[in-house]
Amino acid sequence: MTPTTAPVSLVGVRHRYGRGPWVLDGVDLTVESGEAVAVMGPSGSGKTTLLSILGLLTAPTDGEVLVAGEPAGTRRRGRLRAEWFTWVFQTVNVLGHRSALDNAALGLLARGVPRPVASRRAREALAAVGLASRADAPVVELSGGELQRVCIARATAAAPRVILADEPTGQLDHATSLTVLDALWAARRPETALVVATHDPEVAGRCDRVLGLVDGRLTERTTP
Repeated sequence: MTPTTAPVSLVGVRHRYGRGPWVLDGVDLTVESGEAVAVMGPSGSGKTTLLSILGLLTAPTDGEVLVAGEPAGTRRRGRLRAEWFTWVFQTVNVLGHRSALDNAALGLLARGVPRPVASRRAREALAAVGLASRADAPVVELSGGELQRVCIARATAAAPRVILADEPTGQLDHATSLTVLDALWAARRPETALVVATHDPEVAGRCDRVLGLVDGRLTERTTP
């Protein structure tokens, strides 16, 4: 697949904060439909910045972000961000006074999907991550692993072209991490790309490609 048909590509991206050092320095990356890409590196290496630029949350200092081969211009960024990308973060972000179903439907409702349709799709997404029986439970009653699976359901229910996951198992124990990873891989549609920032070789080992981020540059790794 070429950059012109890939969901998202970076071309010559450089980024720094203020006058500080380059966090990213000449990054070229093409993410293909359906592939899972791991980005590995120590804390502070720029993994979160890379995902933020991929997901159009941050504009790069230099270089271009291409969405379906077209530059993500300033006027289009908000629409593209909402239509093409969803996120799974390390720290769960839910509305504590609402049910798992309500939380899983939030992204769809924000996109203007009618509530009955959003609820149906959210319930299907919760079933895909093994939470069908917990859909109507208040999230305050859920465990940490269940909460992260609610976040995965919210991300996948919207049927994005790209899911960006920033250390999605970083705060979970090993057994719970495996359950969450199984849920993420099971719920992701075949055509949906996944880019996951991680320092965990087990997470990276599930991906189609593993990239290392060192001194602001991406390199291919043969093993996590």
